[in-house]
Amino acid sequence: MLSKKFTPKRTVCKVTFSIPAEIVSKEVSLAGDFNNWDPTSAKLEKKKDVWVTELRLKPETSYKFKYLIDGKKWENDYAADAYVPNEFGTEDSVVTIGK
Repeated sequence: MLSKKFTPKRTVCKVTFSIPAEIVSKEVSLAGDFNNWDPTSAKLEKKKDVWVTELRLKPETSYKFKYLIDGKKWENDYAADAYVPNEFGTEDSVVTIGK
């Protein structure tokens, strides 16, 4: 799930990425255009019944991303703004940051 909140001057958007705890056994990370698809740079933290992380992203930009669950299963965000095909024959989630 995604939630977006702009800073007062609207120069940055704080995007919260979350995924339900019941589909994760040990860990989940986030990879996408915003971190060069490096799953080690954005680990989610477990908080009650969800895994969550927050990134500061640039407005007026779209980013492709996926979650890596337990180091082996790639999963899309069910609340993504869009989905686009990728070179692996599946789809990537997209988050679009407006103005």
